[in-house]
Amino acid sequence: MNKKEILITGGTGFIGYHLSKKCLELGWSVSSLSTKKPKNLRKLKKVKYIFCDISDKKKLKKKLSLNFDYIVNLAGYVDHSNKEKTLKSHYFGCKNLSSLFLNSKIKKFIQIGSSIEYGKIPSPQKENEFSKININSVYGKAKLSSTNFLLDLNKKYSFPVTVLRLYLVYGPYQEANRVIPITILKALKKQKFACSSGKQYRDFLYIDDLISAILKTIKNKKVDGKVLNIGSGKPKKIKQVITKICKVIGSGKPVFGEIQLRKDEILSLYPSITMAKKLLKWKPKIPFNEGLNRTIKFFKNLNE
Repeated sequence: MNKKEILITGGTGFIGYHLSKKCLELGWSVSSLSTKKPKNLRKLKKVKYIFCDISDKKKLKKKLSLNFDYIVNLAGYVDHSNKEKTLKSHYFGCKNLSSLFLNSKIKKFIQIGSSIEYGKIPSPQKENEFSKININSVYGKAKLSSTNFLLDLNKKYSFPVTVLRLYLVYGPYQEANRVIPITILKALKKQKFACSSGKQYRDFLYIDDLISAILKTIKNKKVDGKVLNIGSGKPKKIKQVITKICKVIGSGKPVFGEIQLRKDEILSLYPSITMAKKLLKWKPKIPFNEGLNRTIKFFKNLNE
């Protein structure tokens, strides 16, 4: 029996690392496409690492074979302050990648979308197809444009795409540029640190639950042409999350209210996950406290 072949764009990142690791455990052949080499901590021996910018269509054609069974698109410029690079990588890169595989024999193309695609639609957000949402950020516009482009490919050519709209994913091996790892590291160093008021509500999903959702999507033809929210569906107040981390670790002094909230900050952001439960037969299994403890343990061991 032939090995399943998966291409993970953005495969050297936090989610890409965990997905690659799981696919290797399943005995699949894993290729990662990214612009940068993986950090030593996230380098996996059996992964084939390919380096290319997906916004460069000519190079992309040269670098990739078309023999993949599955593609998961996690690629995109992380620093959203560079508007041109953000648009190029998240929108034109997605167009290049999907167009390249349009006439291939892939069984599934998974686009990793974002909750920001809903703009200011109130939570719990549902997967109705909003093509005219008012979004201020270039990143949000790029993500929504990618979703609409891919759904159009599905309608016109039966392209086997599913868009997974993610909320806040956390866990071991995450970069220290998100609220949970930032707080953990500050607390471990016994530091005093500035925070916002923390009155925002956000949805947190442990990484293993996301990987489970991706694998269920890969195997499910019923979700072709669909957008699915992937989150816990149980919002947490940011202030309570930060306070809890410091309490578990036993150190760290958050100073709430020192950082001003953005004028366009959405105070409550969480999904309805009814469709994922119904169509994927998926629901999160890792309780927040357990996921948090696993993540704290990882960073503790890393800093010893």
